Amino acid sequence: MSSSSFSYGWKYDVFLSFRGSDTRHGFTGHLYKALCDRGIHTFIDDEELQRGEEITPLLVKAIEGSRIAIPVFSKNYASSTFCLDELVHILACVKEKGTLVLPVFYEVDPSDVRHQRGSYKDALNSHKERFNDDQEKLQKWRNSLSQAANLAGYHFKHGIENEYEYDFIGNIVKEVSQKINRTVLHVADYTVGLEFRMKEVNSLLNFKSGGVHMVGIHGVGGVGKTTLARAIYNLIADQFEVLCFLDNVRENSIKNGLVHLQETLLSKTIGEKGIKLGSINEAIPIIKHRLHRKKVLLVLDDVDKPDQLHAIAGGMDWFGSGSRVIITTRNRHLLTCHGVESIYEVHGLNHKEALELLSWSAFKTGKVDPCYVNILNRAVTYASGLPLALKVIGSNLIGKRIEEWESALDQYQRIPNKDIQDILKVSFDSLEEYEQNIFLDIACCFKGYRLSEVKEILFSHHGFCPQYGIGVLIDKSLIKIDCFGNVTLHDLIEDMGKEIVRRESPEEPENRSRLWCPEDIVQVLEENKGTSRIQMIALDYLNYEEVEWDGMAFKEMNNLKTLIIRGGCFTTGPKHLPNSLRVLEWRRYPSPSLPFDFNPKKLVSLQLPDSCLTSLNWLNSKNVSIQVLFFNSISINFPKHYLFDSSYISFLYFFGRGS
Repeated sequence: MSSSSFSYGWKYDVFLSFRGSDTRHGFTGHLYKALCDRGIHTFIDDEELQRGEEITPLLVKAIEGSRIAIPVFSKNYASSTFCLDELVHILACVKEKGTLVLPVFYEVDPSDVRHQRGSYKDALNSHKERFNDDQEKLQKWRNSLSQAANLAGYHFKHGIENEYEYDFIGNIVKEVSQKINRTVLHVADYTVGLEFRMKEVNSLLNFKSGGVHMVGIHGVGGVGKTTLARAIYNLIADQFEVLCFLDNVRENSIKNGLVHLQETLLSKTIGEKGIKLGSINEAIPIIKHRLHRKKVLLVLDDVDKPDQLHAIAGGMDWFGSGSRVIITTRNRHLLTCHGVESIYEVHGLNHKEALELLSWSAFKTGKVDPCYVNILNRAVTYASGLPLALKVIGSNLIGKRIEEWESALDQYQRIPNKDIQDILKVSFDSLEEYEQNIFLDIACCFKGYRLSEVKEILFSHHGFCPQYGIGVLIDKSLIKIDCFGNVTLHDLIEDMGKEIVRRESPEEPENRSRLWCPEDIVQVLEENKGTSRIQMIALDYLNYEEVEWDGMAFKEMNNLKTLIIRGGCFTTGPKHLPNSLRVLEWRRYPSPSLPFDFNPKKLVSLQLPDSCLTSLNWLNSKNVSIQVLFFNSISINFPKHYLFDSSYISFLYFFGRGS
């Protein structure tokens, strides 16, 4: 669906609803001419259309196709059931289509319309006699009159000093002109799956409530937060007095400072150019003073720090009743800390949506040569629902042959696309150093592990509780915890993390901080290429029948803290293990004992399931600080006293026999 669909294809700029006998040849006629003279496409019915009991399909279509509706409430407006039905339909379009209503009270008091007094009371009493068996219709008319009279509009009464009808009409035309000539934001060349997401966000905006509301939109980079925010902005902008969409808050606050963003906010909302403010604290009371009586639509795109929100939208009391503030961010915690209760998480596209977006991005059509179906499905799988990735792949491969698609996807899987990586890496760059390390550990080695297991390993590896850091990663949409308690992350975010580590030494895996790829690990072990740069090795599976090594590969790995081997068959056991080890897990450990020169003084977790180990006599050492011990060999011997000394061990899991 193209982005233009979300403007609902307005056919008219303005729909005029009025009582013909009151104002057709007077005020409404003059207003219609003034609007047309300004080039504003205005619908005004002819007298034939207002005959009969119900509004015609043509009028219904005209109402639904109009961006702005102007009901002219005159003395006898409510005497026409035709006008009342028009009003009911106009107000329904406010909710369904975002139609803007500008009521005009011509020679009547708005309170008489609101409370149905005077001629409005007489008219409804008359209708009550005719429609006594249709109380629902009568109530709809009353509610619509009250609702419309509560909207900001224009009140004209002859005899008021310095009030001329032509000036009054001019003011209406000026506002209409401003509304229809406002800048419509470009959403996207082609959008998929947007309408459903827009409806969900629109429901969170809660337009039935007159208060000020803040709504957060969060999700991983490239998932479509900004696209969604722009589409919502275009949809609802006509309902607000002043508008401001602040793009790239994160980037602009770095380049130009928060004061510049505050100046931009004021300039866009109050229409003054060249505003200069001295400081953030000086600007805050000015913003509050100038905007606290205005109905504001403010969108803050890509916020990443609390001070940005405090400087630009510090509280609900900064803006007038009915205002809405929409905040897009990668960090859910940021929204929670700012008191934003309505939060929408943007998820990736499903397979059908992703295939549609990729087809349009690559071929500019929804109809694709059947020969490309398989390669398109492969590309969709690679992108894992991320719109950014689909657009990058599609634009890079426009007009390419299937063989070129295959080659490009092979390359992306080896070395991720830079354009995609740069967007995703923004969230990583915002992390503290220890949070970055936790993320890289998970992305490279622990995807799919149970959360409890990841916490245990990382606690042992780093020497501190990783709970807070893991929470930060969740808030920033870098990792998720699934319904089974497993740690997961988007495939492309996983690739981003692995690429960061790969770039530490693109050609020499032995010079990287973490090793997870079976081929790289086997190469380092078999060729004795271990170095002090390696801090973590995690081998979950191995297709090789045997790892042919001499057991000396760990000799130079004097900074290795975590060694996890859950797969592979080794021709011999290690002849050396680094004393730096804090986590040692080796399924089917191939030796009857640990290396004689291994000093486990830093070892926190030792897990050797299904192993050949027969002795743990080194546990007699007073320097041992193991907290987790797991093995299930039936032949293992361990010191008796060790089992009963609670000062040594916190968690003990074993299925063996004591000696």
